[in-house]
Amino acid sequence: MKISTLFKGLCLILVASSAQGKPLPGQRIPVLPAQLLDAWWIDGSEGLDISGLGFCHGELLAVADKSSERVYRLKPHPGQTSTALETWASFSRPSLPDDQPVTVKARALHYASVPLSMDFEGVTCDASATYLLSERHNRIARLDIASKQAHWLPQRWSEAAKAQGYLQVDNAESEGLVKAKDDFWVALERQPRGLLRLTPGEPEGRAFYSLPEVPDLDFRGRSEDLTALAFFDGALFTLERNAFAVCRRDLQSLRAEWCVQYRDVEEGPEYVYQETRFGKGEGLAINDQGMYVVLDNNGVARAADPEDNRGLLLRLAFPDNAAYRDAVTN
Repeated sequence: MKISTLFKGLCLILVASSAQGKPLPGQRIPVLPAQLLDAWWIDGSEGLDISGLGFCHGELLAVADKSSERVYRLKPHPGQTSTALETWASFSRPSLPDDQPVTVKARALHYASVPLSMDFEGVTCDASATYLLSERHNRIARLDIASKQAHWLPQRWSEAAKAQGYLQVDNAESEGLVKAKDDFWVALERQPRGLLRLTPGEPEGRAFYSLPEVPDLDFRGRSEDLTALAFFDGALFTLERNAFAVCRRDLQSLRAEWCVQYRDVEEGPEYVYQETRFGKGEGLAINDQGMYVVLDNNGVARAADPEDNRGLLLRLAFPDNAAYRDAVTN
């Protein structure tokens, strides 16, 4: 084979790989500045701390840290600057799990405070049901709309995860949930962060994974964390809050194909909150219109308006092909 023919073939492979958003081995993983398409202040979110997003049944659903018996919906419209938080479903929370150890704190909160008892951090669905992730109990609840009840799925993972070195920090535990094909994926927040894959029928989680590094992601000396997951176009998307990043990852290898960073958006003068010590990206949902990130402001007001402590929903664009090609080849 002539060298010129071989070179042309390699170039075609490179172009095809770049067009599909998959760097070749040895290529840089692109970390690109995010392009903001829309931003909406969330009316009615004050004091709730929106913590999870998911596209389910054609709607954008949300859960909140401080709401244990409601799932919400958002109907953001391009060009508007706010969107209302509406109740999508009200239900009775599940009882304390009777098949795993329950901490003193979780038990006390269950009886002392209904809003704080579940600490829901993720919402996902399949054709048959909607599922909620409780960080308080590191469990998934299945929501039965007809009976207005939520019941624990049998899968549990607290003990196995702790034996593997995860879930070592209180309130930094199971932080994101998505149903990808037949499996659930759970984000384990930090110190260390990781992923748990739950396959159908297994009673206890055993498949724990570390996230392959993205060399150019900047966590600014803070913990490498993982706070939300989404599944779209055959790929797993991760929200890496302390790096202000959304990354598209291969579902098999978990290697990042690209990331976008939105720090300049979140900390821009129009949107920045008064307290910026911690990143606030908590929920992630993806559709063909873009990447939706919800910011949990922990009740803090925004700097431009100290009377406004609403949460914020961002819609970010997917990287365009030209920016991607420049990033992987430079």
